[in-house]
Amino acid sequence: MERSCCLRLRFSRGLGLIQIFFGAFVIIISLTSLLQLYNAGFFFNEEERCFQFQSFGNGGGVSNYYDFDVKPFSDRVTEVLSQLASLQEKLESVVQQIEKEKSVSPERNISKSEYQKFLEEEVIQPLYGAHISLRLIRIPRKEDTNDGILKEDPLINFFMVEEMRKYISLKENRLGKVNIYGASKSYNSIGHACVLMKKELEEYMNYDIGSYCKDDWIAAQRLMISGCDPLPRRRCLARASRLYMKPLPINESLWRLPDYRNVRWSNYQCGNFSCLSSKNPKRGFSKCSGCFEMEKEKLKWVTNSSLRADFLIDDVLSIKSGEIRIGLDYSVTTGSFAARMRERNVIIISTALNLGAPFSETIALRGLIPLYLTLNQRLPFFDNTMDMIHTTVFLDGWIDLQMMDFILFDFDRVLRPGGLLWIDKFFCSRNDLDDYMYMFLQFRYRKHKWVVSPKSKNEVYLSAVLEKPARSL
Repeated sequence: MERSCCLRLRFSRGLGLIQIFFGAFVIIISLTSLLQLYNAGFFFNEEERCFQFQSFGNGGGVSNYYDFDVKPFSDRVTEVLSQLASLQEKLESVVQQIEKEKSVSPERNISKSEYQKFLEEEVIQPLYGAHISLRLIRIPRKEDTNDGILKEDPLINFFMVEEMRKYISLKENRLGKVNIYGASKSYNSIGHACVLMKKELEEYMNYDIGSYCKDDWIAAQRLMISGCDPLPRRRCLARASRLYMKPLPINESLWRLPDYRNVRWSNYQCGNFSCLSSKNPKRGFSKCSGCFEMEKEKLKWVTNSSLRADFLIDDVLSIKSGEIRIGLDYSVTTGSFAARMRERNVIIISTALNLGAPFSETIALRGLIPLYLTLNQRLPFFDNTMDMIHTTVFLDGWIDLQMMDFILFDFDRVLRPGGLLWIDKFFCSRNDLDDYMYMFLQFRYRKHKWVVSPKSKNEVYLSAVLEKPARSL
């Protein structure tokens, strides 16, 4: 009886001491946060606050904190305080529960194992979580500059997942040496819209380093399409299909569907290539509906069509005979345009997103080059390098005019003087045709082909082959 009373007394005293400790800890954290805010000038009047936040002394020197993002810092401190407050409430609740049980059942004993388990699960783990959260807070650090500016790694206090924070933090070269790019340090890049999808991005970056990545490429693609592009790199191993077969030789692969076992089908509605037929209404995609039917694909750009907006590859290449060597197909495609051009010794890179079907894998398995790229991203080519840009299906009348303007100026940037822009059956509403025609004509390219033909009662096709002029200054 005396032993059980001693155990209960010891347990109650332990909880009391823990409560006192956490109360003091919360007070210290609060005072520290208030001190930081005071140093940043948040308790001055309006004019003094602006001046104080721009520069406040640190050992006699001037330190500029105008780049420091206070909100994530404040959010992180608030989170730690909330964790500690929650822990304190839990401890108080446990003490009250023990007091109730003591009055109802005085003979109840608390074993050492129960006491140890309670401390580990209910006290130590939450305390460790709060400790880690505090450790993750980054204060601006002084750089080796003449003005002594204190700079914060961008977004470092915004993200919680440690792997994400490691990725975006500043990487300094070893021994302070300058790298091949002429810089002594570098940042990994992410798309600015990533901050709007913090939860999704942190889930994407939450993995075990060196292990297999989750089968989450579809989540990555959603992030990219939503503007979180480029995505951060990951330090995990990409998954492949379970039964990857040797690809077909190049003389056979151009016009044959690949082995379905070389594709991971888990995130598609279909599980093989035959399911992707245009006759199947449940194939999972609508753009380029016949792209996986090679017999139909073989007829494109090489056989005469009743539609005036269809141009033949040989007719277009004859405009610049022998000059078209490399180019870009900015389309929704399985690579058929690139395959036809390869037969004519022209190398074409095909943009490809897996919009409901394995477009990118199919292009690669046919022995062609896929470029996994969204509309949001600047083309990864240097200025004046492409002989041709071909676009079909991708840019249509749904696109915002200003967005299209940026894309067309990017086309103009990478297209060399004398290069060809092939607009292949761009379609839009008749009412919008003048607006889109202006978009294409504003660059004052030379018209080699220009055809407007009806698509339906209210829609039209526009096809054109335009030559970029020389703009030497």
